[in-house]
Amino acid sequence: MITLWGGQTSRSIRVAWVLEEMGLPYHVRQVDMLAAERDPEFLAINPADYIPAIQDGDVVMVESIAIMEYLIARYGPTPLAPAPHDSNFAAYQQFLHLGEAGLATLMMPVVVSRFLAPESDRENWGAGWCLQAVRKRLKLVSQRLASSPYLAGDAFTAADISVTFALNLGLRNCGITLGDVEQDYLARTTGRDAYKRAMERSA
Repeated sequence: MITLWGGQTSRSIRVAWVLEEMGLPYHVRQVDMLAAERDPEFLAINPADYIPAIQDGDVVMVESIAIMEYLIARYGPTPLAPAPHDSNFAAYQQFLHLGEAGLATLMMPVVVSRFLAPESDRENWGAGWCLQAVRKRLKLVSQRLASSPYLAGDAFTAADISVTFALNLGLRNCGITLGDVEQDYLARTTGRDAYKRAMERSA
């Protein structure tokens, strides 16, 4: 049984979503990242103190995209990942990693500045630069969705799981606005039964 450490509004939803799409058994251990003291069992799994993390037998992993790739490789094949010879493989790889490296990671200075920084530091230069960079990178998503329903073409993949999390994070916490095409895309991805189950399990 795979143990997933995390919570509903964190990057762990990416992992839960993959697990649900693949029909893999797992259970969720909630981690309150705002608690004064962290669960010592969690810190034994990830002493760096961030989520998500998984334990799969003797395997312990952190980093949501790496975990997704591990699950797909270890328990696939799955439609969540096109084969390397597939014409959509390059787009899949690009957007799988853009969702974190190009979007969600850049959103974090904005999130912590807006919600955790002292009032005088909330509109800081670094957070403003990151927000502008996010808006530029979102043009890649918009361009792709103008020609295909999903980021790797006609089929839903883990790249959509990666980017959907980032778009929701931006909408919820960074004041990002999306056009009709992007909103329709989010309705398609978050309308999936596996997403709904992942949200329920992670609550």
